[in-house]
Amino acid sequence: MAATRMTLVAALNEALRSVLADDPRTLVMGEDVGRLGGVFRVTDGLQKDFGEGRVIDTPLAESGIVGTAIGLALRGYRPIVEIQFDGFVFPGYDQIVTQLAKMHARSRGRVRLPVVIRIPYGGGIGAVEHHSESPEALFAHVAGVRVMSPATPGDAYWMLREAVRCDDPVIFFEPKRRYYDKGEVDVDPAAGERQPPAHTARVVRPGSDLTLAAYGPMVRTCLDAAGVAAEEGRDLEVVDLRSISPVDFDTVERSVRRTGRLVVAHEAPVFFGAGAEIAAHVAEHCFYHLSAPVLRVGAYHTPYPPSRLEEEYLPGIDRVLDAVDQALAH
Repeated sequence: MAATRMTLVAALNEALRSVLADDPRTLVMGEDVGRLGGVFRVTDGLQKDFGEGRVIDTPLAESGIVGTAIGLALRGYRPIVEIQFDGFVFPGYDQIVTQLAKMHARSRGRVRLPVVIRIPYGGGIGAVEHHSESPEALFAHVAGVRVMSPATPGDAYWMLREAVRCDDPVIFFEPKRRYYDKGEVDVDPAAGERQPPAHTARVVRPGSDLTLAAYGPMVRTCLDAAGVAAEEGRDLEVVDLRSISPVDFDTVERSVRRTGRLVVAHEAPVFFGAGAEIAAHVAEHCFYHLSAPVLRVGAYHTPYPPSRLEEEYLPGIDRVLDAVDQALAH
């Protein structure tokens, strides 16, 4: 089957439709996911096709939604939870950290909780307060949950399918400002065998002068920055991390050992962000291959600003290229 060009939203919808069709234990639940089809229309049409018993509109109560999903998973279901916006996940954070993440270890491996929590995250859509957070580092720090973020429609489709099949809890961060970007998606089941596992990183642009590592919404930004740098004769490699916990350090290390320089970019604040962990790891394991300090590009350590200021807050091509200039100047 030939690949079809579709938006990231459509790819997620197709992925949910396929897993609901494949496995009757799979449920979709969250605020407005049924009749409305989700605020971003990721679940559009699913309740009509699979019924109110499998695509469930819930009350506005994130702790209750996650807690109910944990109970359903204990009874053999595979719930897929939608948190409507990133900033609304914190009422459910306690359930995730104290129950969902720990049950497998607490039961000495006897209990698995295959719960997927989908969270639209990041800025760039001109939203109001609590609608543009990037809390991925908070979840990556919690042992017992996997954290992943696709950057393209193709990855959105296949990574979400893999997340639902996973027996571990998965926090699935969806880059909302890329929701309506289009890309090729091959939904043929045979294509699944050609997909890299969701926990692995991928070199999406080869290069020799410097490595740009990013995930989610910043992958597109880094590719654009690499395109601008190429016009100035600089050959940048871009690595899409795809998974934030675990991180595929092997792919990052191989790239850095070739290029000798690394810039890590993400939308979340630099302070105690995912980039800090990657920078520390590379400094420890690739020290003698580095020609320059590892640099990080991200947002400022301040609450997300009003939408009219978000373009100043979010890292764009210019901030990525400034870091590239600094690294190449060494």
